[in-house]
Amino acid sequence: MASGSNPDARNPVLLREYLNFLRVDKGLRPLTCEAYERDLTMFCEFLESSNATLAAARQGDVMGFLEHLKKHGVESRSAARKLSCLRGFYRWMLLDKRISHDPTVNLESPSTWKVLPKSLAESEISTMLDHAALAAAHPQRDGVALRDDAILELLYAAGLRVSELTDLRVEDVSLEEGRVLVRGKGDKERVVPIGVAAVRALKVYLEQGRPELVRGSRKPDATRLFLSVRGQGLTRQWIWHMVKAADSHASPHMLRHSCATHMVEHGADLRTVQTLLGHADIATTQVYTHVALSRLKAVHREHHPRARRLPPSDGTTQ
Repeated sequence: MASGSNPDARNPVLLREYLNFLRVDKGLRPLTCEAYERDLTMFCEFLESSNATLAAARQGDVMGFLEHLKKHGVESRSAARKLSCLRGFYRWMLLDKRISHDPTVNLESPSTWKVLPKSLAESEISTMLDHAALAAAHPQRDGVALRDDAILELLYAAGLRVSELTDLRVEDVSLEEGRVLVRGKGDKERVVPIGVAAVRALKVYLEQGRPELVRGSRKPDATRLFLSVRGQGLTRQWIWHMVKAADSHASPHMLRHSCATHMVEHGADLRTVQTLLGHADIATTQVYTHVALSRLKAVHREHHPRARRLPPSDGTTQ
Protein backbone atom coordinates (compact mmCIF):
# COMPACT_ATOMS: atom_id res chain seq x y z
CA MET A 1 0.00 0.00 0.00
CA ALA A 2 1.44 3.39 -0.93
CA SER A 3 2.56 5.63 1.89
CA GLY A 4 0.04 8.30 2.84
CA SER A 5 -2.82 6.64 0.96
CA ASN A 6 -6.18 6.40 2.65
CA PRO A 7 -8.10 3.55 1.05
CA ASP A 8 -11.51 2.70 2.35
CA ALA A 9 -11.84 5.93 4.34
CA ARG A 10 -15.56 6.05 3.64
CA ASN A 11 -16.21 2.35 4.18
CA PRO A 12 -17.05 2.52 7.92
CA VAL A 13 -19.48 5.38 7.30
CA LEU A 14 -21.14 3.57 4.40
CA LEU A 15 -21.46 0.36 6.42
CA ARG A 16 -23.05 2.17 9.37
CA GLU A 17 -25.54 3.96 7.12
CA TYR A 18 -26.43 0.78 5.25
CA LEU A 19 -26.87 -1.28 8.43
CA ASN A 20 -29.07 1.46 9.85
CA PHE A 21 -31.13 1.28 6.64
CA LEU A 22 -31.49 -2.51 7.08
CA ARG A 23 -32.55 -2.19 10.72
CA VAL A 24 -34.89 0.79 10.45
CA ASP A 25 -36.23 0.86 6.89
CA LYS A 26 -36.15 -2.87 6.11
CA GLY A 27 -36.89 -4.03 9.65
CA LEU A 28 -34.38 -6.88 9.52
CA ARG A 29 -33.56 -8.75 12.70
CA PRO A 30 -30.29 -8.11 14.57
CA LEU A 31 -28.88 -11.55 13.68
CA THR A 32 -29.52 -10.94 9.99
CA CYS A 33 -27.90 -7.50 10.16
CA GLU A 34 -24.88 -9.02 11.90
CA ALA A 35 -24.51 -11.56 9.09
CA TYR A 36 -24.65 -8.78 6.47
CA GLU A 37 -22.09 -6.78 8.41
CA ARG A 38 -19.70 -9.76 8.52
CA ASP A 39 -20.02 -10.36 4.78
CA LEU A 40 -19.52 -6.70 3.88
CA THR A 41 -16.57 -6.39 6.25
CA MET A 42 -14.96 -9.40 4.59
CA PHE A 43 -15.38 -7.74 1.18
CA CYS A 44 -13.90 -4.51 2.56
CA GLU A 45 -10.83 -6.36 3.79
CA PHE A 46 -10.44 -7.97 0.37
CA LEU A 47 -10.66 -4.57 -1.32
CA GLU A 48 -8.06 -3.11 1.04
CA SER A 49 -5.53 -5.65 -0.20
CA SER A 50 -5.69 -4.01 -3.64
CA ASN A 51 -6.06 -0.44 -2.35
CA ALA A 52 -9.71 -0.30 -3.54
CA THR A 53 -12.83 1.07 -1.87
CA LEU A 54 -16.48 0.06 -1.62
CA ALA A 55 -17.71 3.06 -3.58
CA ALA A 56 -15.12 2.60 -6.35
CA ALA A 57 -15.36 -1.20 -6.63
CA ARG A 58 -15.73 -2.61 -10.13
CA GLN A 59 -17.10 -5.88 -11.45
CA GLY A 60 -13.58 -7.31 -11.55
CA ASP A 61 -13.24 -6.65 -7.80
CA VAL A 62 -16.41 -8.61 -7.05
CA MET A 63 -15.34 -11.46 -9.37
CA GLY A 64 -11.94 -11.50 -7.67
CA PHE A 65 -13.63 -11.69 -4.29
CA LEU A 66 -15.71 -14.70 -5.37
CA GLU A 67 -12.60 -16.39 -6.73
CA HIS A 68 -10.82 -15.64 -3.46
CA LEU A 69 -13.63 -17.35 -1.54
CA LYS A 70 -13.46 -20.38 -3.83
CA LYS A 71 -9.68 -20.72 -3.38
CA HIS A 72 -10.11 -20.65 0.38
CA GLY A 73 -12.67 -23.46 0.39
CA VAL A 74 -15.83 -21.43 0.98
CA GLU A 75 -18.84 -23.48 -0.10
CA SER A 76 -20.89 -22.23 -3.03
CA ARG A 77 -23.95 -21.72 -0.82
CA SER A 78 -22.02 -19.37 1.48
CA ALA A 79 -20.44 -17.57 -1.49
CA ALA A 80 -23.90 -17.07 -3.02
CA ARG A 81 -25.14 -15.56 0.23
CA LYS A 82 -22.23 -13.12 0.28
CA LEU A 83 -22.87 -12.14 -3.35
CA SER A 84 -26.55 -11.61 -2.50
CA CYS A 85 -25.44 -9.35 0.35
CA LEU A 86 -23.24 -7.33 -2.02
CA ARG A 87 -26.09 -7.04 -4.52
CA GLY A 88 -28.37 -5.60 -1.87
CA PHE A 89 -25.69 -3.15 -0.75
CA TYR A 90 -24.91 -1.88 -4.24
CA ARG A 91 -28.61 -1.67 -5.13
CA TRP A 92 -29.00 0.63 -2.13
CA MET A 93 -25.95 2.65 -3.21
CA LEU A 94 -27.33 2.98 -6.75
CA LEU A 95 -30.85 3.99 -5.70
CA ASP A 96 -29.39 6.52 -3.27
CA LYS A 97 -27.30 7.98 -6.14
CA ARG A 98 -24.03 7.27 -4.36
CA ILE A 99 -22.70 5.35 -7.39
CA SER A 100 -23.54 5.36 -11.10
CA HIS A 101 -22.85 1.68 -11.83
CA ASP A 102 -23.63 -1.51 -9.92
CA PRO A 103 -20.55 -3.81 -9.99
CA THR A 104 -22.68 -6.89 -9.28
CA VAL A 105 -24.85 -6.56 -12.40
CA ASN A 106 -24.84 -9.62 -14.70
CA LEU A 107 -22.64 -11.65 -12.35
CA GLU A 108 -23.63 -15.30 -12.23
CA SER A 109 -24.32 -16.57 -8.76
CA PRO A 110 -22.48 -19.67 -7.53
CA SER A 111 -24.48 -22.80 -8.34
CA THR A 112 -26.20 -23.18 -4.99
CA TRP A 113 -29.08 -24.99 -6.65
CA LYS A 114 -26.73 -27.89 -7.25
CA VAL A 115 -26.00 -28.22 -3.53
CA LEU A 116 -28.87 -30.21 -2.11
CA PRO A 117 -29.68 -29.70 1.58
CA LYS A 118 -28.54 -32.54 3.79
CA SER A 119 -31.16 -34.46 5.68
CA LEU A 120 -31.34 -37.57 7.83
CA ALA A 121 -33.20 -40.73 6.86
CA GLU A 122 -36.48 -41.33 8.65
CA SER A 123 -34.91 -44.28 10.47
CA GLU A 124 -32.11 -42.04 11.77
CA ILE A 125 -34.62 -39.45 12.97
CA SER A 126 -36.63 -42.16 14.70
CA THR A 127 -33.55 -43.52 16.47
CA MET A 128 -32.61 -40.06 17.73
CA LEU A 129 -36.09 -39.19 18.94
CA ASP A 130 -36.70 -42.62 20.49
CA HIS A 131 -33.46 -42.33 22.45
CA ALA A 132 -34.47 -38.89 23.76
CA ALA A 133 -37.94 -40.18 24.65
CA LEU A 134 -36.45 -43.09 26.61
CA ALA A 135 -34.27 -40.70 28.60
CA ALA A 136 -37.33 -38.50 29.28
CA ALA A 137 -39.35 -41.53 30.43
CA HIS A 138 -36.66 -42.83 32.82
CA PRO A 139 -37.75 -42.91 36.48
CA GLN A 140 -34.72 -40.77 37.42
CA ARG A 141 -35.15 -38.31 34.57
CA ASP A 142 -34.79 -34.60 35.29
CA GLY A 143 -35.99 -31.35 33.76
CA VAL A 144 -33.08 -31.31 31.31
CA ALA A 145 -34.07 -34.68 29.82
CA LEU A 146 -37.69 -33.53 29.43
CA ARG A 147 -36.54 -30.27 27.84
CA ASP A 148 -34.17 -31.94 25.37
CA ASP A 149 -36.84 -34.41 24.32
CA ALA A 150 -39.28 -31.56 23.67
CA ILE A 151 -36.68 -29.55 21.72
CA LEU A 152 -35.78 -32.41 19.38
CA GLU A 153 -39.42 -33.30 18.77
CA LEU A 154 -40.28 -29.67 18.04
CA LEU A 155 -37.32 -29.03 15.73
CA TYR A 156 -38.33 -31.97 13.56
CA ALA A 157 -42.10 -31.55 13.83
CA ALA A 158 -42.18 -27.85 12.97
CA GLY A 159 -39.06 -27.49 10.83
CA LEU A 160 -37.91 -24.53 12.90
CA ARG A 161 -34.76 -22.48 12.43
CA VAL A 162 -32.66 -22.63 15.58
CA SER A 163 -33.12 -18.90 16.22
CA GLU A 164 -36.89 -19.38 15.94
CA LEU A 165 -36.72 -22.10 18.57
CA THR A 166 -34.67 -20.05 21.05
CA ASP A 167 -37.06 -17.08 20.62
CA LEU A 168 -40.18 -19.10 21.45
CA ARG A 169 -42.17 -17.94 24.47
CA VAL A 170 -44.46 -19.98 26.67
CA GLU A 171 -47.47 -18.08 25.37
CA ASP A 172 -46.56 -19.03 21.78
CA VAL A 173 -47.50 -22.67 22.41
CA SER A 174 -51.09 -23.91 22.16
CA LEU A 175 -51.17 -27.58 23.06
CA GLU A 176 -54.96 -27.76 22.75
CA GLU A 177 -54.77 -26.65 19.12
CA GLY A 178 -51.48 -28.45 18.45
CA ARG A 179 -49.61 -25.44 17.07
CA VAL A 180 -46.91 -22.89 17.84
CA LEU A 181 -46.61 -19.23 16.87
CA VAL A 182 -43.20 -18.68 15.23
CA ARG A 183 -41.37 -15.42 14.51
CA GLY A 184 -39.22 -15.88 11.44
CA LYS A 185 -36.96 -13.67 9.33
CA GLY A 186 -37.99 -10.02 9.31
CA ASP A 187 -40.14 -10.71 12.41
CA LYS A 188 -42.77 -12.30 10.17
CA GLU A 189 -45.10 -14.47 12.21
CA ARG A 190 -46.51 -17.80 11.10
CA VAL A 191 -48.59 -20.46 12.83
CA VAL A 192 -47.05 -23.92 12.55
CA PRO A 193 -48.94 -27.13 13.38
CA ILE A 194 -47.16 -29.84 15.35
CA GLY A 195 -47.91 -33.53 15.69
CA VAL A 196 -49.01 -35.70 18.57
CA ALA A 197 -45.47 -36.70 19.59
CA ALA A 198 -44.30 -33.08 19.86
CA VAL A 199 -47.46 -32.06 21.74
CA ARG A 200 -46.95 -34.90 24.21
CA ALA A 201 -43.28 -34.01 24.82
CA LEU A 202 -44.07 -30.30 25.24
CA LYS A 203 -46.92 -31.05 27.65
CA VAL A 204 -44.70 -33.07 29.98
CA TYR A 205 -41.93 -30.47 29.73
CA LEU A 206 -44.29 -27.58 30.58
CA GLU A 207 -45.93 -29.47 33.44
CA GLN A 208 -42.81 -31.02 34.99
CA GLY A 209 -39.54 -30.08 33.28
CA ARG A 210 -39.77 -26.32 33.02
CA PRO A 211 -41.05 -25.83 36.61
CA GLU A 212 -38.04 -27.82 37.83
CA LEU A 213 -35.65 -25.58 35.86
CA VAL A 214 -37.42 -22.49 37.20
CA ARG A 215 -37.14 -23.70 40.81
CA GLY A 216 -33.39 -24.14 40.41
CA SER A 217 -32.85 -20.52 39.40
CA ARG A 218 -32.73 -17.30 41.40
CA LYS A 219 -34.00 -15.11 38.58
CA PRO A 220 -35.65 -17.34 35.96
CA ASP A 221 -36.78 -16.01 32.62
CA ALA A 222 -40.54 -15.89 32.94
CA THR A 223 -41.27 -15.78 29.23
CA ARG A 224 -38.85 -18.06 27.32
CA LEU A 225 -40.18 -21.51 26.55
CA PHE A 226 -36.92 -23.43 26.82
CA LEU A 227 -34.67 -22.70 29.80
CA SER A 228 -31.17 -23.64 30.87
CA VAL A 229 -30.36 -25.17 34.26
CA ARG A 230 -29.91 -21.57 35.44
CA GLY A 231 -33.40 -20.69 34.32
CA GLN A 232 -32.29 -18.52 31.38
CA GLY A 233 -33.02 -18.74 27.67
CA LEU A 234 -30.87 -21.11 25.63
CA THR A 235 -28.37 -19.91 23.01
CA ARG A 236 -28.22 -21.07 19.39
CA GLN A 237 -24.77 -22.53 20.04
CA TRP A 238 -26.08 -24.57 22.97
CA ILE A 239 -28.90 -26.00 20.84
CA TRP A 240 -26.37 -26.92 18.16
CA HIS A 241 -24.19 -28.82 20.64
CA MET A 242 -27.22 -30.56 22.17
CA VAL A 243 -28.39 -31.86 18.79
CA LYS A 244 -24.82 -32.90 17.95
CA ALA A 245 -24.68 -34.86 21.21
CA ALA A 246 -27.94 -36.65 20.28
CA ASP A 247 -26.53 -37.60 16.86
CA SER A 248 -23.00 -36.71 15.77
CA HIS A 249 -24.14 -36.50 12.13
CA ALA A 250 -27.03 -34.14 12.83
CA SER A 251 -27.51 -30.40 13.31
CA PRO A 252 -30.57 -28.25 14.05
CA HIS A 253 -30.72 -27.11 10.42
CA MET A 254 -30.51 -30.72 9.26
CA LEU A 255 -33.62 -31.50 11.31
CA ARG A 256 -35.36 -28.63 9.51
CA HIS A 257 -34.30 -30.02 6.14
CA SER A 258 -35.36 -33.51 7.21
CA CYS A 259 -38.83 -32.25 8.16
CA ALA A 260 -39.32 -30.69 4.72
CA THR A 261 -37.78 -33.58 2.78
CA HIS A 262 -39.84 -36.24 4.53
CA MET A 263 -43.05 -34.25 4.04
CA VAL A 264 -42.40 -33.95 0.29
CA GLU A 265 -41.54 -37.65 0.10
CA HIS A 266 -44.89 -38.46 1.71
CA GLY A 267 -46.83 -36.32 -0.76
CA ALA A 268 -46.99 -32.81 0.74
CA ASP A 269 -47.33 -30.04 -1.85
CA LEU A 270 -44.65 -27.35 -2.07
CA ARG A 271 -46.93 -24.47 -1.05
CA THR A 272 -47.71 -26.22 2.22
CA VAL A 273 -44.03 -26.87 2.91
CA GLN A 274 -43.21 -23.26 1.97
CA THR A 275 -45.74 -22.00 4.52
CA LEU A 276 -44.51 -24.41 7.17
CA LEU A 277 -40.86 -23.38 6.79
CA GLY A 278 -41.54 -19.67 6.35
CA HIS A 279 -39.83 -19.39 2.95
CA ALA A 280 -40.49 -16.04 1.27
CA ASP A 281 -39.90 -17.52 -2.20
CA ILE A 282 -41.28 -20.83 -3.46
CA ALA A 283 -38.01 -21.31 -5.37
CA THR A 284 -36.28 -21.90 -2.03
CA THR A 285 -38.71 -24.72 -1.29
CA GLN A 286 -38.44 -26.32 -4.73
CA VAL A 287 -35.04 -27.79 -3.88
CA TYR A 288 -36.86 -30.41 -1.82
CA THR A 289 -38.43 -31.86 -4.95
CA HIS A 290 -34.91 -32.68 -6.16
CA VAL A 291 -34.03 -34.21 -2.78
CA ALA A 292 -37.16 -36.34 -2.81
CA LEU A 293 -36.55 -37.44 -6.40
CA SER A 294 -32.95 -38.47 -5.71
CA ARG A 295 -34.05 -40.54 -2.73
CA LEU A 296 -36.90 -42.03 -4.74
CA LYS A 297 -34.42 -43.14 -7.40
CA ALA A 298 -32.17 -44.72 -4.76
CA VAL A 299 -35.08 -46.63 -3.23
CA HIS A 300 -36.21 -47.75 -6.69
CA ARG A 301 -32.74 -49.06 -7.56
CA GLU A 302 -32.50 -50.86 -4.25
CA HIS A 303 -35.92 -52.52 -4.18
CA HIS A 304 -37.26 -52.84 -7.73
CA PRO A 305 -36.34 -56.27 -9.16
CA ARG A 306 -35.70 -54.91 -12.65
CA ALA A 307 -33.75 -51.80 -11.61
CA ARG A 308 -30.77 -53.42 -9.91
CA ARG A 309 -28.68 -54.08 -12.97
CA LEU A 310 -28.37 -52.90 -16.55
CA PRO A 311 -28.54 -55.34 -19.48
CA PRO A 312 -25.19 -56.37 -21.04
CA SER A 313 -23.81 -53.89 -23.57
CA ASP A 314 -23.50 -56.62 -26.28
CA GLY A 315 -27.25 -57.07 -26.39
CA THR A 316 -27.22 -60.64 -25.08
CA THR A 317 -29.65 -61.78 -22.42
CA GLN A 318 -28.82 -63.29 -19.08
